[in-house]
Amino acid sequence: MLVSSLLTVHLVLAAMWCGSMGYSLLVVQPKVARFGFDDDRLEDFLTLLAQGNRWKVVPIIAALLVTGAGVAALTGGGVRLTFLGVLVVYGAAAAVFADVSWRHWPARVFALPEERPALRHGLRVRAWTMLVLVGTAFAAALLAVTSRGQW
Repeated sequence: MLVSSLLTVHLVLAAMWCGSMGYSLLVVQPKVARFGFDDDRLEDFLTLLAQGNRWKVVPIIAALLVTGAGVAALTGGGVRLTFLGVLVVYGAAAAVFADVSWRHWPARVFALPEERPALRHGLRVRAWTMLVLVGTAFAAALLAVTSRGQW
């Protein structure tokens, strides 16, 4: 029962993080570009969209690490090995997230207008990297538990 609860929470949180990043990259950001903002207004708008989001993601990351570690500790065999790998992948995604949140965004806030395109490109690369990492971890976790047929 405990393992099933941990798995459910884990998979829901992973789907939330992956889905929100996918929505941002594939829906929101392309639509924002069509508004035709000048560069200063675009930067203000993007900053407004991002404001406070890190403190919504940090608890998700923490909970993914805790639930993933719990599943690894309470299972064995392939599920345990998969979840240990998933923890490493989430750790990598968390490192990219920390870079974006505490290094990239502050640099962007104080950037000169001519520096902004490169910073925006860097953010897109980091965002896609996080999406691939989190999506991979989610898929691996889901496959590990569904292929065993016991949950």
